[in-house]
Amino acid sequence: MAADCQAWLNANPLDANDLSDSFVSGDEDNGRVSNKNTKNEINGNWLSTSSSNLQEARLKAKAKRRLRKNSSRDSGRGDSLSETGDVNRGANTAPTSPKTKLLDRKSRLGKGRGLPKKGGAGGKGVWGRSGEVYEQEEVDEKDPNYDEAQVNCVYETVVPPLDERDFEKTLTPIVQEYFEHGDTNEVAELLADLNLGPMHSEVPSLAVVLALESRASHRELTSRLLADLCGSVLTHSDMERSFDKLLQELPDLVLDTPRAPQLVGRFIARAVHDKILSKSYIDGYKGKVDCEYTREALDRAAVLLKMSKGGLRIDNQWGSGGGQSPVVQLIREMNLLLKEFILSGDLIEAERCLRDLEVPHFHHEFVYEAIIMVLESKGEKTLDLVLNLLKSLCESTIITVDQLRRGYERVYMDIAEINIDVPRAYFILEQFVDKSLSIGIIDVWLRDLCPSRGRKRFVSEGDGGVIKLESC
Repeated sequence: MAADCQAWLNANPLDANDLSDSFVSGDEDNGRVSNKNTKNEINGNWLSTSSSNLQEARLKAKAKRRLRKNSSRDSGRGDSLSETGDVNRGANTAPTSPKTKLLDRKSRLGKGRGLPKKGGAGGKGVWGRSGEVYEQEEVDEKDPNYDEAQVNCVYETVVPPLDERDFEKTLTPIVQEYFEHGDTNEVAELLADLNLGPMHSEVPSLAVVLALESRASHRELTSRLLADLCGSVLTHSDMERSFDKLLQELPDLVLDTPRAPQLVGRFIARAVHDKILSKSYIDGYKGKVDCEYTREALDRAAVLLKMSKGGLRIDNQWGSGGGQSPVVQLIREMNLLLKEFILSGDLIEAERCLRDLEVPHFHHEFVYEAIIMVLESKGEKTLDLVLNLLKSLCESTIITVDQLRRGYERVYMDIAEINIDVPRAYFILEQFVDKSLSIGIIDVWLRDLCPSRGRKRFVSEGDGGVIKLESC
């Protein structure tokens, strides 16, 4: 058997180009493989077994395998196989999107301007093109949801009325913010948006109660607020009911604010002056008051109204605050305060009024005006009252030592001009300074600075011909 195979190989030599690692295809018969004059199958094609044809078949099969391998990645590119086995790519076929941009809807053809489809009017969850106006939809009577009662229905916002629990919680921040900005129109607009209902008469009383616990400037703002709200938001009857409630609650208000009766009386006098309350409002309580606090408030209001006829200005009795008032107005209010003190002699009330002016940096002007009033007066009563007032203010530290000294020194500087209108100014000033030293208001150094009216001394008085200059 071995001899036969060797004989056959010698008779049929093989070409080196026909050798390969594996058989391409062919007939296997009794262990022998025929490579010549036979047909082999390559990729489903039966080819001749010649060496040149076999080499060409291998190249085509290799190209086809490479094409099938990249088909999933390069599908749609128009690749084709040329006759020589080269891959031709289509020039007119658009490339497909890579896997990382599968959700990208932008055109890869370079067409269009990049605008959204349908001008932005299409797509899921889109209401329509921006700025588009729709016509009124007609009601279909055959619609199963059609309701004849809702055809001509008018919808409007309904604000529920405030109850007693929510009233104070809602109105307190509005009043407190008003104390900061002082704009009555803003408060009127806020109240107009609320459904106060039967709580209209509670607005003035709440504002006054908040002002009682605050400063004098806030009380002045409260009086202005009541005057501006009356007629536009509140009625005169609402104001009367509100002040009636305040007079009834005075025993409770005194627990938090001991001066509540006097303050409420001033509010009543201001309301009568601003024509919020009628002039007969106070007279309506005569003989009908059992509470001492109510009686005190009404008496205070009556006294202020009588003093207004004598020149007292009630329209600005609270003042407007030191930082907001001009100097001329502050001086006028200090003079009114001194005049009221001379008439009443109430030290506590005078101290409170000076403190309510909220001008601690301007208290030296008060000392100056007080001494000027003493110089212009003709009796000893004014001098003693002013001395007692200055002593009380110094002991309560409302007026400091420096402010007192500045007030005295200013009078010393202006005494020459004051003497033109008041001939006895020098004499009264010396008397006032001596008493100030005796009660301990000033020291000896400030007393020695007090100027005295000098006189010329002549030779006949035994000066030896020397004329002494007028002392200053």
